[in-house]
Amino acid sequence: MSKFEIPEQVTEQVAQLGQHIRLARIRRGWSVADLASKAGINRNTLSALELGKPGTAVGVCFTVLWALGLDRTLNGVADPDADLHGKALEAARRPTRAGKPRKASEDYDF
Repeated sequence: MSKFEIPEQVTEQVAQLGQHIRLARIRRGWSVADLASKAGINRNTLSALELGKPGTAVGVCFTVLWALGLDRTLNGVADPDADLHGKALEAARRPTRAGKPRKASEDYDF
C-alpha cells in the first residue's frame, strides 16, 4: 500500500492560503468565531484552514472565501484559457489538414 505524500511546494501554498485567509479575517475585524459562524463551519475547522493543514476540505476553503467576499478571486484558478501547456498539447493533436467535404446520403444531385 502506497502512502500519499503532499509535495513540499503544495504544503507551502496551502499554508500561504491559510495565512491570506487569516489576514482577510483580521482586516475585517472578525474573530475566528465570527467567520466560522458566517461560513457555517466549526471554529476548529477554520483554525485548521488558517494554519494551512492540508486535510481541510476544498469545499470549506471555498465557503470561507465566499463568506469573506473573496470568492471572485477563484475565477483564475485552473482557468483553461491560462493553461498554455494544455493548449499546446491540444493543438499538437489536431489534424494537419482537413478532409474533403462529403455529400450527405440524403443530398440528391438533380
